[in-house]
Amino acid sequence: MRDLIAGEVPRHEALLEKLVRQNSGSLNLPGVKAVGDMMRAELEPLGFSVEWIDMAATGRAGHLVATHTGNGRGKRVLLIGHLDTVFEPDSPFTGWSREGDRVTGPGVGDDKGGLVVIVATLRAMQAAGTLKNADIKVVLTGDEEKTGAPLDLARKDLIAAGKWADVALEYENLASDGTRDYATTARRSSTNWEIVTSGRTGHSSGIFNASMGYGAVYELARILDEFRRTLPEPNLTFNASVVVGGTPAALDEPGVKGTAEGKTNVIPARAVARGDLRSLSPEQDARIKAAMEAIVAKHLPGTDASIRFFEGYPSMPPTPGNRALMDQLNVVNRDLGLPEMEEMDPAKRGAADSSFVAADAVTLGGMGVSGGGAHAVGEWVDLKSIPRQALRSAALISRLAAEPRKR
Repeated sequence: MRDLIAGEVPRHEALLEKLVRQNSGSLNLPGVKAVGDMMRAELEPLGFSVEWIDMAATGRAGHLVATHTGNGRGKRVLLIGHLDTVFEPDSPFTGWSREGDRVTGPGVGDDKGGLVVIVATLRAMQAAGTLKNADIKVVLTGDEEKTGAPLDLARKDLIAAGKWADVALEYENLASDGTRDYATTARRSSTNWEIVTSGRTGHSSGIFNASMGYGAVYELARILDEFRRTLPEPNLTFNASVVVGGTPAALDEPGVKGTAEGKTNVIPARAVARGDLRSLSPEQDARIKAAMEAIVAKHLPGTDASIRFFEGYPSMPPTPGNRALMDQLNVVNRDLGLPEMEEMDPAKRGAADSSFVAADAVTLGGMGVSGGGAHAVGEWVDLKSIPRQALRSAALISRLAAEPRKR
């Protein structure tokens, strides 16, 4: 496997360039499908049965699901990646730029580098003869960066694959500080919320009195400040990203643009805020949501307020199973002469599709390439990480596929 991967470095770098030069912003449906077709061309010759699942009903392009049927006796392994990027066709960040082993381009790490690691891994397993008997499913979503709706339909096929699998490996960016690599045993959730406050409007000279009350903006300020003062705890964040207040005030349907009017001598009638909530476990998520609702329900005199939570990404808690899988990966690292990996702090990672399967399968994330600047102009990867990650994966999956299934 090591020899095959080393010999195919030019091939895999060429594949990465091809993928990066094809724009596949989440809303560029033909572009996402084109990347799916490129991956189909890589997976079918390896003996995978490949299916394109159209997601027009969710407003997105679709997902690629590839299945390799082995002998049915070893552990079933799910490989997760995504075809889309955050860079839509109108983005000024385009093309492919290389300086030595550093490559810059839109989505080069998140997640096109991960797609190449998957291909390199499976090709190495085929060359070594370990792919033949392996039961492997590859799910490449087409809307990881901007999920389609309804969410239950958009993630139906991924969740089903998670229930099929014993082990799931997610190929988002490798967590690395430049000197050592880390294992992603946990990811936090990502849920959006919206607070709407209202108050009696009238001349500002009457604010704070019994007749007029405090107005919508002070009510919203009270809520956000009490969140800040009382809710912080480890592995929890809640960001207020956009706020508007006035008479009137509103956010658009996506919750990213707002409009407001108001004169200095008029008490504001309405205020709106949107933000996100990230937690490490379902228990923490439920407890904090209840605390937020209780804070919102208190109300300053003459005001009212409500909060709603939107569908989002669940958490991927650091379970004993995930940590045991990291231990298996570290055996691989020792056998390959690579440094052992410690757990990555989940507070330093974003949400990912692996969270949708973590309740059903033992899961590790961050199996993709090493780099930086994800989601921003200048996103880059270290090309040397492709063969390193592919060899780690090929050895780990080969061993997992040889372990007898327990269910």
